[in-house]
Amino acid sequence: MSLPVFHLPDLGGARVGGTVELVGDEARHATVVRRIRVGEQVALTDGAGTTVVGTVSASSKTSLAATVSEVVEAPRETPRLVVVQALPKGDRGELAVEMLTEVGVDVIVPWAASRSVAVWRGERAAKSLAKWRSTAREAAKQSRRAWFPSVTEMVGTSEVADLLRDAALAVVLHEAGVKPLASLEVPADGDVVVVVGPEGGISEEELSVFASVGAEPLRLGSSVLRTSTAGVAASAALLSRTSRWEHDRSRES
Repeated sequence: MSLPVFHLPDLGGARVGGTVELVGDEARHATVVRRIRVGEQVALTDGAGTTVVGTVSASSKTSLAATVSEVVEAPRETPRLVVVQALPKGDRGELAVEMLTEVGVDVIVPWAASRSVAVWRGERAAKSLAKWRSTAREAAKQSRRAWFPSVTEMVGTSEVADLLRDAALAVVLHEAGVKPLASLEVPADGDVVVVVGPEGGISEEELSVFASVGAEPLRLGSSVLRTSTAGVAASAALLSRTSRWEHDRSRES
């Protein structure tokens, strides 16, 4: 059975036999919500490649201490998968972020596409971005990821074009694409950038900008997926053809 995972940002000094301490909201979640008690084992990760396994030695409503029995350093996996997600309406943004995190995406880029129904401005932009980042963090813990995905600031079409220009593989999902996604050869290194349009689709102007940096539209298949699920399907299809999905998790705690 997998151990419960909690986020502890600073694990730089963790050593076998030493003690690490979880405090604040994360400790409250562990001790009050999950009811972790003294003597139980937990996994703590900094979300940046380091995970420690430890036995709880003390706990309260606001803190949890664990004696470290194992320190695991996980290297970054390649290629790096970047998904540019057009802002969906309602709570579909958080749904997309949750599933992208679970499938293994490394970077999620909110994109203010011209046909996006949702609009991020001012205080709403800050709250929405914070919600996406919180969703990614919680999904990463649930998925037991050693490396949490980053959720960048919102970008415009010109910034998306820059990402596509520098990518080892550029993928723009569009129902009018002539070539299927399955026809692509996925590189072993570098950035694979996938662009997912909004409910109203990617505009002709945006497609033209992307084509100017060498990114032509591609189709997933015969069906048209929602914006909140298209990126997940494409990411899974691409990752299944890399060495990243050959990793054996059965040997992990």
